[in-house]
Amino acid sequence: MKLPFALAKRFVAGETFDQTIPKVKELNKKDITVTVDLLGENVEDRQTADQTVESYIQLLQNIDQSDLNSTISIKLTMMGLDIDRNYCRDNLFKLLDIARENDQFVRIDMESSDYTQVTINMFKEAFQEYGNHAGIVIQAYLHRTKDDIEELANMGADVRLCKGAYKEPKDIALQNMDDIRVAFKEYAKVLLEKTPYPRIATHDDEIINWTKEYTGQNGIDPSRFEFQMLYGLRQKTMEEFASDEYNARIYVPFGTMWFAYFKRRLMERKENIWFVLSTLFQK
Repeated sequence: MKLPFALAKRFVAGETFDQTIPKVKELNKKDITVTVDLLGENVEDRQTADQTVESYIQLLQNIDQSDLNSTISIKLTMMGLDIDRNYCRDNLFKLLDIARENDQFVRIDMESSDYTQVTINMFKEAFQEYGNHAGIVIQAYLHRTKDDIEELANMGADVRLCKGAYKEPKDIALQNMDDIRVAFKEYAKVLLEKTPYPRIATHDDEIINWTKEYTGQNGIDPSRFEFQMLYGLRQKTMEEFASDEYNARIYVPFGTMWFAYFKRRLMERKENIWFVLSTLFQK
């Protein structure tokens, strides 16, 4: 049974890009930048992967034509990573060719821990060729992240730091939220010290307040980093950031393959479940 999109509309802007455009424009009017994310993962055939690459290219072109202040986020498993590593790399570079030609930016999303190393390796190849037209996401809860952050920071990479949204075992990832917060702060310090423009992706007030205090105490201007949050969560807070002259960016997902993303958002916070249930019967 296909679930109705009404379930996901809190967290997903639309099933098509046309449905997403007015929501992006509304955020831009509030001085909030956007990263658009075409939902989906784990493509298993070349025809679908090829179509996805063309969809990503079209998305870059549509953003430019619609005059949106937006970048895009992509998943390597949608571009054929599960099919063949070199095939996926060629697809990524094809997309980045377009991004470089049009002075646009592509964020390579991080997926579950099975893909961490190959994603980092492919990003490093892309960074060497395309510089800061490409960025990566790093998850603070992974035990390996201490070394990854140091390496990427020393490269001057564009890193989006988040806690991590996938369920991972304790031998791979921290399980306690206090421990994750401690790790996040340590990695944020490294990025703020060594990289030009780190992206602090969190909805956690403790980390937000710490970031403001740390940057203020260390003379780091708000123009040197940005706060990021997900569509449908704490937009008022993002508007306050923008009005206080902090850089604010919202990740705006869209597409028909929204269920896996929607499920992860529900599992993160019980309040999200109650919100969805409370809106099911609203007109």
